Amino acid sequence: MPIHIENYIAGRTQKEAGYKYFVPHLINDQWLWNDPQLNTLLEKASISLGELNSYAYLVPNIDLFIHLHVTKEAVVSSRIEGTQTNMREAILPEEEILPERRNDWREVNNNNQALNYAIKALDKLPLSSRLIKQAHNTLLDGVRGEHKMPGEYRTSQNWIGGSGPADAVFVPPAHQYVNDLMGDLENFLHNENINVPSLIKIGIAHYQFETIHPFLDGNGRIGRLMITLFLVDKKILNKPLLYLSVYFEKNKSHYYDNLTRVRTKNDMLHWLKYFLVGVEKTAKEAVQTLSEIIRLKQKLEMELQQNWGRRTQSALVLLNQLFNNPVITIKQAQTICGLSKKATGDLIESFERAEILSEQTGQSRNRIFVFTQYLELFHY
Repeated sequence: MPIHIENYIAGRTQKEAGYKYFVPHLINDQWLWNDPQLNTLLEKASISLGELNSYAYLVPNIDLFIHLHVTKEAVVSSRIEGTQTNMREAILPEEEILPERRNDWREVNNNNQALNYAIKALDKLPLSSRLIKQAHNTLLDGVRGEHKMPGEYRTSQNWIGGSGPADAVFVPPAHQYVNDLMGDLENFLHNENINVPSLIKIGIAHYQFETIHPFLDGNGRIGRLMITLFLVDKKILNKPLLYLSVYFEKNKSHYYDNLTRVRTKNDMLHWLKYFLVGVEKTAKEAVQTLSEIIRLKQKLEMELQQNWGRRTQSALVLLNQLFNNPVITIKQAQTICGLSKKATGDLIESFERAEILSEQTGQSRNRIFVFTQYLELFHY
């Protein structure tokens, strides 16, 4: 029987010794609604995604944009979970990170690797429990959650907030429900016999995943990753260009309140509206960043051609490399530009004076330079 969003019952509460847990309703069914505003928001979000998809073809080195976009997502998604690493730290090698900040750096780096692994794995695997578990294994490898069953669904009760399930803010379903609920979620995502728009599907699925909370740790990061993976898997996006963590992180309490509202008030409609607004806003922001990259490249190339005299060619070669990789050493620049060590050092210093590069280590040797103006486009 179809599920009418306006009459949706989110699930049921069950008692356990000393606490209660929530078991969500299965979602693999036809979904219907009468609210015209949801249709309008769906249309706006879909148009914005289409614009993002088209705009990506105009950008030079779109893979670098994706790399930094993924890095930004890893930084923000990890920050939601409590880490403090920033973008500048995230792109540096581990040995350049202060010892007291390396655990956070590793968590962000793992998040980055999990994203990249999962995106690449979509070439061979559908979005599935197998893929999600493998990404989760990468996410928790060698970091704080490494003893919490990485790559496996939980076999014990977990909870959100509080010191235990008795005083928790939310208690997900008991572990014996997890496999069936995740199987239902996976079937829903790939069910071609129902007519549910893809953005509505993944909005419902994200809520359901966070409610099931199938892992002992890392559920938020994997649940947010699942949104991007689904859009790529269904060819809605040709490249992994949309990440909602910044939207969710800007007002974390609003995000959690909207998820909770589904469980406590059966209000899936409110959640989906919030979700679709996020898709539209995030897609537009990504387009804005892409357009700023194009403008920055044109601006810097023009400045170099007009003002750098006989060093113009070497400067353009270095600039082009920085759009391929925004982190560079003098030794790397020397190889790329084919200059002497002194001439390369002078060129790097000129890039520093022009505020194109900034040195990150504070050292006199083994210095690392970052393409500041490019990186600033990924601030949040």
